[in-house]
Amino acid sequence: MPSSPKFFHARTSSPTRSTVLIFSALITFAIVSFLFSLSSFLSSGGSGYRCLKSDPRSVRVLWDRTGNGNKGAAGGDDDNGTKRHKVMGFVGIQTGFGSTGRRRSLRKTWMPSDRQGLQRLEEATGLAFRFIIGRTNDKSKMAELKKEVAEYDDFILLDIEEEYSKLPYKTLAFFKAAYALFDSEFYVKADDDIYLRPDRLSLLLAKERSHSQTYLGRMKKGPVFTDPKLKWYEPLSYLLGKEYFLHAYGPIYALSADVVASLVVLRNNSFRMFSNEDVTIGAWMLAMNVNHEDNLVLCEPECTPTSVAVWDIPKCSGLCNPETKLLELHQKDTCSNSPTLPSDDD
Repeated sequence: MPSSPKFFHARTSSPTRSTVLIFSALITFAIVSFLFSLSSFLSSGGSGYRCLKSDPRSVRVLWDRTGNGNKGAAGGDDDNGTKRHKVMGFVGIQTGFGSTGRRRSLRKTWMPSDRQGLQRLEEATGLAFRFIIGRTNDKSKMAELKKEVAEYDDFILLDIEEEYSKLPYKTLAFFKAAYALFDSEFYVKADDDIYLRPDRLSLLLAKERSHSQTYLGRMKKGPVFTDPKLKWYEPLSYLLGKEYFLHAYGPIYALSADVVASLVVLRNNSFRMFSNEDVTIGAWMLAMNVNHEDNLVLCEPECTPTSVAVWDIPKCSGLCNPETKLLELHQKDTCSNSPTLPSDDD
């Protein structure tokens, strides 16, 4: 109904005519409101975490070089104002140009190899999965990636150089892109060399939490490496002291939507980037009022009735020889066919 009688202006017409005009206006307003509501419902596909009618799409996301926070930080190739896709959790599987074999093994195990399979997995778990990769100046590698994207359509392409030394920058670009494309309660960073149980990850993320700003992972502390010859050397060690602060292992961790929302509005050049990506994220979390949620199920060396992520800790920062190990683990019933929830006998 009209919010104010001022919508109807007083006239010298008869009361009967005014009544008819008011009644006609009300009927018209009701019909328009009904059609608008129906259109909105059909276009959104209903509520909850149902998949959109369209197939999953690989998209290219631009890195914000202007330093204006999230403005223009992300956008699909078809910049048509598409709304953010609603899911419970978005999982970005970090990968590189030398990881074609890993992606092949993943698509033979827990990650579907076709678009319909990705949709079914999303409908079953509320989780969307995409490979996250940057760019390279090597034209042959980019050509091979283009073929893989066309075949599987399960990528988000970041317009940032794909280089190990720039992983902190890629990670920030990932969170900005994921937030721009997906309306999610959690954003999960995962490496392409871990064995994952999406069904159990879904239950873990769906758990009720009293703190809206959550940093979820397997937390750790450890010595700061000051020797340039070591893999985990930290050039900014003089800022850190002898031991790292509490932070999550890098192979998999999750940030709640409120945390990511705070990250994406800050200017890119306002972040301090340490050498290691997991340390960098941990440092940012120290500056925010987040709840550090430590969970062992994200860091299991073997499949168990409750394991969510399996990798060869502490021998490797993921699975050792992942192309083969992923396939071997998937052949074990304890990894691929065990119930989502442990039985009372376990």
